Amino acid sequence: MNLRLNINGTSHEVEAKPLETLLAVLRDRLNLTGTKDGCGEGVCGACTVLLDGEPVSSCLLLASYAEEKRITTIEGIGSDGKLHPLQRAFLDQGAFQCGYCTPGMILMAKALLERNPNPSKEEIRDFMSGNICRCTSYVEIVRAVRQAARRNRKRKKD
Repeated sequence: MNLRLNINGTSHEVEAKPLETLLAVLRDRLNLTGTKDGCGEGVCGACTVLLDGEPVSSCLLLASYAEEKRITTIEGIGSDGKLHPLQRAFLDQGAFQCGYCTPGMILMAKALLERNPNPSKEEIRDFMSGNICRCTSYVEIVRAVRQAARRNRKRKKD
C-alpha cells in the first residue's frame, strides 16, 4: 500500500505493508535511523516520535495510522544546522552515554516542555518514566530538561 506521511515537515510517499509499523517505515524505508528499535513492546521509549505533537511508541503504531498526521523524529527538531535547545542541554549536562535512548528521551522532553514550560524535577521524572536508560543516571537527564526549560523561558523573555 502507498502512504503519504508528513515527516519533519516534508511529505513522503512510501510503500508499506499493511501491518508495518511506523518504526519500520522510518528506519527501513526512509533511512531515518535516529528512532531506535528497543523492546518492540512500547515500554522502553527508544522508538518515541511525536505524532501531532504527542509522544507515541512507533514500534506499536501502524504506519497507516500516521497518514495525515504530523510526525516529528529526532532528525526534525534542530533547525538551520543548529541543535535544538534540548539537544544542546543533553550535551551540556552529559545526559547520555551510548546515546541509544537519547532520541526518545529528547522527544519526550520536547512534548513535556510544550505542555509545561516550567516543570519540576518530579514532573519531569513522572512524564518521562516510560523512557528507559540503562547507561547513565537520570539525574543528568532531569538537569538537561530543566536547563532547556530555563533557556526557552529566557529566550521568550528577550
